[in-house]
Amino acid sequence: MTHHSGEVDQYMAELEHPLKAEIEAVRQAILASDATITERIKWKAPSFVHSGDDRVTFRLAPKGIFQVILHRGAKVKDTKGFSFQDDSGLVEWLAPDRGAVTLPDAKTVKAKKGALVKLVGRWMAATAS
Repeated sequence: MTHHSGEVDQYMAELEHPLKAEIEAVRQAILASDATITERIKWKAPSFVHSGDDRVTFRLAPKGIFQVILHRGAKVKDTKGFSFQDDSGLVEWLAPDRGAVTLPDAKTVKAKKGALVKLVGRWMAATAS
């Protein structure tokens, strides 16, 4: 069973971005990391879904930026009792339950892809309940 989305495949085929190959590599690595993760387009970019909710969304605008946004869905949720320990050092925390990983160039993506995929897996697990 594939958890790729035709909608995201089309989006990626049409994407014009200086880090397109790296974005696709991160997308494929996230999808390959866990068979329960699916994808769709949200906020005009690929978004990864776990337990029915968007949890990780790419930010590809303004042009040239590649960020991976960790969140708990579109609606603000109470953060009381929620905690997540980022042992990767990759995340800039924007709120207790929203963070951004910025990948400014191909070299950074290549160097941090493995740690990022592990981080995404931990985030999916931590936010599933």
